[in-house]
Amino acid sequence: MRAKISLVLLLGAFFILGARAVTTDDPYAWLEDVHGAKPLAWVAEQNAKSLGLLKADPRYQANYDSILSVMDATDRIPYGAFRRDGFIYNFWQDAKNPKGLWRRTTIADYQTASPHWEILLDVDALARAEKENWVWEGSECAPAGKPYCLIKLSRGGGDAKVIREFDLGSKSFLKDGFTLPEAKSDVSYVNGDGSILYASDFGPGSLTKSGYPRIVKFWKRGDPAVGHTVYEGKPEDVAVAPSSFGDPALGQVTLIVRAVSFFETEYYGVGPEVETQKLPLPLGADVKGAVVTQTKGVFEHQLIATLRESWTPPGGKEIAKGALIAVPIGSSKVLDLSRLAVLFVPGPRQSVESVGVGHDAVYAAITDNVVGSVHVFRFRDGAWGNVALDLPGKGAADIVDVNDFGPQAMLGFQNYLTPPTLYFDDGNDKQRAIKSLPARFDASGMVTEQFEAISKDGTKIPYFVTRPRTLHGPAPTILYGYGGFEVSLTPGYSANFGRLWVSKGGLYVVANIRGGGEFGPAWHQAALKEHRQRAFDDFAAVAKDLERRGLTTPKQLGIMGGSNGGLLVSTAMVQRPELFGAVVCQVPLVDMLAYSHIGAGASWIGEYGDPAIPAERDYILQYSPYQNVKAGVSTPPVLFVTATSDDRVTPVHARKMAAKMEAQGHDVLFYENTDGGHAAAADHKQAAEMWGLSFVYLAERLGL
Repeated sequence: MRAKISLVLLLGAFFILGARAVTTDDPYAWLEDVHGAKPLAWVAEQNAKSLGLLKADPRYQANYDSILSVMDATDRIPYGAFRRDGFIYNFWQDAKNPKGLWRRTTIADYQTASPHWEILLDVDALARAEKENWVWEGSECAPAGKPYCLIKLSRGGGDAKVIREFDLGSKSFLKDGFTLPEAKSDVSYVNGDGSILYASDFGPGSLTKSGYPRIVKFWKRGDPAVGHTVYEGKPEDVAVAPSSFGDPALGQVTLIVRAVSFFETEYYGVGPEVETQKLPLPLGADVKGAVVTQTKGVFEHQLIATLRESWTPPGGKEIAKGALIAVPIGSSKVLDLSRLAVLFVPGPRQSVESVGVGHDAVYAAITDNVVGSVHVFRFRDGAWGNVALDLPGKGAADIVDVNDFGPQAMLGFQNYLTPPTLYFDDGNDKQRAIKSLPARFDASGMVTEQFEAISKDGTKIPYFVTRPRTLHGPAPTILYGYGGFEVSLTPGYSANFGRLWVSKGGLYVVANIRGGGEFGPAWHQAALKEHRQRAFDDFAAVAKDLERRGLTTPKQLGIMGGSNGGLLVSTAMVQRPELFGAVVCQVPLVDMLAYSHIGAGASWIGEYGDPAIPAERDYILQYSPYQNVKAGVSTPPVLFVTATSDDRVTPVHARKMAAKMEAQGHDVLFYENTDGGHAAAADHKQAAEMWGLSFVYLAERLGL
């Protein structure tokens, strides 16, 4: 069973779970009442204004239709996941099934051009029958025993979800199965299908200050109670969650994951009597899973992890940050550090982007100057081997999924001009292309180039430019960035940017600024806390370099970013307004002096610092967009996009910033969708609307 450490998914995302107490010194604090009548009336007024203006442009409908046709196309790659029953599972949305179908097919049939899909759950039909706005959030299936899965559903696309047990045989929910009420829960099967470990909201005092569970319980099937507590974290933690993986035949590896801070984690092994024991790993370890190895006929699990910080294990040598390691798990379920192996140590311009742990192999997507490759590591004759797989270069090589119960793996490749191709590996390190996305735009007249800008402190910042091949003079340009939480922006195929921007004569630019993970943990740490300004300086340096090269002008340069990228572009807009012609700011974090008191803001202190500490408040105040935007100081026009149902960031930041800027006389548009959570879209139509609005806005402002 795949490791389901949901805390890993928190990287690069924000988690504002509700409104903070209204302050008396903020005239726009009343907008923090997310579902209040007065704020929603303001939202309705803003939406009417923005939609009226942008949808009046005939290009909006053309954009919308173009995006929706691509998203609903039936020739998309149906990406799937291996399961222990010999099937590949897929979740599929299209025009007929906007909420989606959960389905499966055999591993052999999946590799054919037209697989025969068995429908397991129709979410549209379920939503109609139960009169609920269900949005699919994933599944967790038992590694052994009966064919049961835990289905996760949210109302409207938020992070809080209901968990219900599903029988694959009867294709129905179990009446007496495990059921968890709506909460930000984490759950994992243990002992086959007979028990679960789960973390949830158990009432007052059971959550961390960040709003996530801190108590893990063990619940045995048939127990009339809801289980007993096996581990309890501290209120100051980010979250606590269970996770299980590995071959059940060897004794399933079950862990409790305690996120001490956003980038520091403790791991506790769970024994056969559900007792816990802390593992001797550093706080900077990021566990990826457990692989099965064999030495002289003896099978064992080895725990696979990467390191965010350098580490010297007891009696060993220092291991560099960013390294990929393997640690054997002894017969007593204790890590044997004396046999620890270092699988890969990245160089200064390399990064271990992602790791897929299969039954007997470890796959690692490794980038070199933001260009990817996939390496496979196998344990043979008492040592680990490293093989670089034969995938195309000059793009992003990714791990789609690996099989916990067999030798297979699925890999992917794409770049800005090459549609994704899915490769299948039977475990012999020979990849076969089994599915490819048809081209969504004509790339024959386009080119992608990689350049470097020099930031304020002399650091070289790489960035990619995709443009029409014959275009050499200044042109309307969209500069996209993120720069946080060790999230990398690797080359990716975008039908939206290809069809709606580059095909019409524009430039699409992606900046690999510090704060991301493009060059490993050090690249991320270079823009943490008091060094945050470096990310903004890097972004400005790329903007200036584009102008220096004659590729665009400030009036033609638009910037776009979401989540932490929304903080990036709103800060850039306030700090360097002379560099930009327009801004699209999606689901942003903006009020940095208040963020730590808004819902789960305490969980991001490891990234930004704590505004409650005077010294840290001082450097946060230097860049916080909400506090630094001023009347009488010209800023580029901006469109804010957010969602009422976003219980991760919430619409609070975008609402307040838009209201303040509007009152100051700036050129502002604001749009708030009701559904979709942090993605600001729960289905293809909502996504097409969001992107249609964004592209027509930038086309109008930048002159495309």
